[in-house]
Amino acid sequence: MTSLIHDASAALTERPSGHTSQLSEQGKAVRMRALTLLGLGTLFLTTSCKDSHIDNLEERSRLSDEVSLWPLPQQFQTSPVAFKLSASRFKIVHAPGSTAGPSCSLLQNAFRRYFKYIFGYVNEQGQPRSRVFDSELRELQVLITSTDPECDAYPSLKTDESCKFAVVFLTAFVVVFVVLGLETFSQLVYEDDYGVNNINKTSILDYPRFSHRGILLDTSRHYLPLKVILANLEVMAMNKFNVFHWHIVDDSSFPFLSRTFPNLSQQGAYHPYTHVYTPVDVKSVIEFARMRGIRVIAEFDTPGHTQSWGKGQTDLLTPCYSGSSPSGTFGPVNPILNSTYDFMTSFFKEISSVFADAYIHLGGDEVDFSCWKSNPDIQKFMEQQGFGQDYSKLESYYIQRLLDIVSSTKKGYMVWQEVFDNEVKLKGDTQIHVWKMNPQYQDEMARVTAAGFHTLLSSPWYLNRISYGQDWQDIYRVDPQSFNGTPEQKKLVIGGEACLWGEYVDATNLTPRLWPRASAVAERLWSDENVKDIGSAYSRLEKHRCHMVRRGIPAEPLFVGHCGHEYSGL
Repeated sequence: MTSLIHDASAALTERPSGHTSQLSEQGKAVRMRALTLLGLGTLFLTTSCKDSHIDNLEERSRLSDEVSLWPLPQQFQTSPVAFKLSASRFKIVHAPGSTAGPSCSLLQNAFRRYFKYIFGYVNEQGQPRSRVFDSELRELQVLITSTDPECDAYPSLKTDESCKFAVVFLTAFVVVFVVLGLETFSQLVYEDDYGVNNINKTSILDYPRFSHRGILLDTSRHYLPLKVILANLEVMAMNKFNVFHWHIVDDSSFPFLSRTFPNLSQQGAYHPYTHVYTPVDVKSVIEFARMRGIRVIAEFDTPGHTQSWGKGQTDLLTPCYSGSSPSGTFGPVNPILNSTYDFMTSFFKEISSVFADAYIHLGGDEVDFSCWKSNPDIQKFMEQQGFGQDYSKLESYYIQRLLDIVSSTKKGYMVWQEVFDNEVKLKGDTQIHVWKMNPQYQDEMARVTAAGFHTLLSSPWYLNRISYGQDWQDIYRVDPQSFNGTPEQKKLVIGGEACLWGEYVDATNLTPRLWPRASAVAERLWSDENVKDIGSAYSRLEKHRCHMVRRGIPAEPLFVGHCGHEYSGL
């Protein structure tokens, strides 16, 4: 088995862009490590066949059309030789010498899940093809090589996603990448004309182009039941997304049940018992995601988008005035009161303990200054601080104090682009989230990276915007690095997120609106930058959509057609 692995794999080297690019000479020790902060990884699915790797994109796309791999791997080879898989004999097991064994719940969970996918929903691969069966594959061994396999760890931006995969052997530095490897393995399994499960002799070298591949769901404008969130985490893993951006609260409602400030949800949720996420709910989401290699980044957006906060926290919001009298309405968070910062200190101390990820999204977008302008106390404070009539300086004053509070919890932070645009002083590891279409997002990406900050893109990937026809094609054509900048600037792009805002989305239509349109974003963030052929993408995405449907996901159709196994309903 060692010779098989060494024949088909080699050490990775680093190219100028910081991405994994080429194979070194055979026989060199293989150490699959993340080469940069992007956490690049490698996946090998190989046998002892001696065919050369397929580097030509056109040929790679044609072959991947046959097996419907999504997202498209970086390199792979395949042959007509097929191996049988029998549900009664095939097993996924821990290899001798692996540092993670049966006690590793993440692996055991993945083994069970993908065994069910392979034999419960085995993938069909298009036209009937005749095969000569050389042998039967009875075992897939999983070998973890790190002294700390991170069975109980949470994924992070720096998680080592490296792995090599053989037809009978899967080797990974840590356990998280095994989930991605098993997804690829499951996509290669197909039924022949006789209903027999098969996998062809195949070699895959694979790693993600970007380390931040996210989905944003909005649970404030419409409450999403827990099972809907978990179902979409499952589909995210199928598409190799690795970040769940949980926009958990907003103006409309405050469904997060805080132990420190229970009145926030008691007064701010649509219903204090049925439309809240309890600490147990939140913990279950984080754990479900962890089992699939997915980070959970919570967003608590201030000082705007906070109307629901004010219902349960007295004096948090700014009283608005009509002339010289209070109007009875409230605006953004009141930035001039010490009590505001006392509250934020206690609140984010709790948040930092509840959410395990190293980052919190602090929002900072769309602050309406009209209420601040109407308030005489705010006006006096502006004069005392020397801000004049520039209310963006007041916003910056608040944001800066908030960032200091969050920094004291040892968390990093993500912010929407307005915080950068308003020249707030930011830590060097701040991640700037670009979302606006005007001015041109390409120009914003250039400005942010020129300032030395890591950035991620969402502007063209607001999937709540819908239109008649195949809008996935426009989504697919976007490239986060398509802006004028130096190679060093391009390295600062950590990825992007597909966003599904909730004004017109709830549990009844979320999944079909999101999938497979989000799958187009998944491939853009995973595959080589030169993977752009719409025809190949359509063929593979159509089949990938049918894979999701067969797994019970109501993913909407791309166009006219059918799946061999249609969605059977609820």
